[in-house]
Amino acid sequence: MLDAIRWDTDLIRRYDLAGPRYTSYPTAVQFHSQVGTFDLLHALRESRKALRPLSLYVHVPFCANICYYCACNKVITKDRGRALPYLQRLEQEIQLIACHLDPRQKVEQLHFGGGTPTFLSHDELRQLMGHLRQHFNLLDDDSGDYGIEIDPREADWSTMGLLRELGFNRVSIGLQDLDPAVQRAVNRLQSLEETRAVIEAARTLQFRSINIDLIYGLPKQTPDNFARTVEEVINLQPDRLSVFNYAHLPERFMPQRRINSHELPAPAEKLQVLQRTIEQLTAAGYRYIGMDHFALPDDELAIAQEESTLQRNFQGYTTHGHCDLIGLGVSAISQIGDLYCQNSSDLTQYQNLLGGAQLATSRGLVCNQDDRIRRAVIQQLICNFNLDFEAIEQQFNIDFRGYFGELWPPLQAMAEDGLINLSNESIEVLPAGRLLVRSVCMVFDTYLEQQNRQRFSRVI
Repeated sequence: MLDAIRWDTDLIRRYDLAGPRYTSYPTAVQFHSQVGTFDLLHALRESRKALRPLSLYVHVPFCANICYYCACNKVITKDRGRALPYLQRLEQEIQLIACHLDPRQKVEQLHFGGGTPTFLSHDELRQLMGHLRQHFNLLDDDSGDYGIEIDPREADWSTMGLLRELGFNRVSIGLQDLDPAVQRAVNRLQSLEETRAVIEAARTLQFRSINIDLIYGLPKQTPDNFARTVEEVINLQPDRLSVFNYAHLPERFMPQRRINSHELPAPAEKLQVLQRTIEQLTAAGYRYIGMDHFALPDDELAIAQEESTLQRNFQGYTTHGHCDLIGLGVSAISQIGDLYCQNSSDLTQYQNLLGGAQLATSRGLVCNQDDRIRRAVIQQLICNFNLDFEAIEQQFNIDFRGYFGELWPPLQAMAEDGLINLSNESIEVLPAGRLLVRSVCMVFDTYLEQQNRQRFSRVI
């Protein structure tokens, strides 16, 4: 079964390295300033010619309160008025991008992330969605995957009703941990009742899918108190769960400096937390999709993985990897054909560029043939735990063993350790290797040795 995981503490200790999460290959670390607006306009033209379907990501950076663990691009403010100038520039960006696309290109997927998208008022949300519908071909029959990230402290029944009315049918709810001591240590006080109320609203209003985010490795977490959180979450019956590994990088993310590092669980205790969580979720019927993600067997992600059609992009695991991804807003990333590009991560610069009727593209990368080959290999491994050499050979007209000859010794070592089955025809990631699939992918990453691995979180 695809959801079978074998816990092997010795293997985890040996292969739990720092490395990318592979929401793209090459990763965003490789982006450079030589890619700019011209490259984006050229890619948009190619997308228009091919009439490729679209996935839109909209970044709303504002939060009313700071969570100390957070590594997102955000602006902490109690002043709701700060959203207005941002929305004006965002609407300009929507207009500038859309005029280079064809109205026949359907938006199959839409996701609002942040920050806290529901920081926006109801009127602002209505206006923003209206502007998107005016300039993009959003589906009206509820068949698209239109999701939004929710902070239950910033949403109530009327908010959920508005979101459903605007066309959203998926919600992702930040929870992280229910233990009050942990919540105080990371400055996120959020009751189970608040979370349950939002989920009950979503179910009543017939949202199609509910995801809950948890984080393990936070200060004051123990295997016992996190197990109680997981038990309560299982009772809420979300369709999907994301159980993220907290990466403590205070030198990179200033809010994390407020976390007392002495209160973080020791590595062995952190492993216990994860092992127990996996056991609880598996016993409750959830399948391990990969890379911290779990889903019920009838969820689209689980079905896609069974059918070997699961894909991965900057929004994580997806069934819409065939779409061109358009990122809108400060720091948002687009993936259009072979182009990756990112908007400026500085709010003032983003707003000033669009204020001058310019797009805010600040950096990116155009994939070469080697990037395409390795991207396809990593995608198959991280999504489906399996790689058929012949499929890669036919797609790219290469001899797999010849092309990746220098990688055979590390792959053979992984096979001897029981992470993978390695034959002349394929790689199969075994149950003991599935939690460590990032480590298998890292073998194929030609850029990794040039990079400072302190930029990345550990695998487990």
